[in-house]
Amino acid sequence: MLVRDAMSTVVLTIGPAHTLRQAARLMSARRIGAAVVHDPDTCGLGILTERDILVAVGCGQDPDIETAGAHTTTDVVFASPVWTLDEAAGAMTHGGFRHLIVLDDDGPVGIVSVRDIIRCWTPARQRPAELV
Repeated sequence: MLVRDAMSTVVLTIGPAHTLRQAARLMSARRIGAAVVHDPDTCGLGILTERDILVAVGCGQDPDIETAGAHTTTDVVFASPVWTLDEAAGAMTHGGFRHLIVLDDDGPVGIVSVRDIIRCWTPARQRPAELV
């Protein structure tokens, strides 16, 4: 199975000036765990995850003041839609992260998470009925 078969095509893209609270609200409303952060000044893409927000708040930082740009991971490993799920899982394991931005020639087309991979690797008959 390929990344394109497992990835979520709901890609939330935010700017680096969004506050952590704004990012959290947008992510929560879409029920996603990561947002692509696009900085037009650097033409770069980064990722902000639920864990990044949790760490900031846990350290006592104010989510209404702290910006996404200050907590964005910019050293990002990107996946291709034609990677196998084994390749994606290997990249996540090696890098110690749970999300990969999926890029094609035109930019981000999806995000694949550990949960997406597990869902694909778990046979339907073994999943609880409410998840199938």
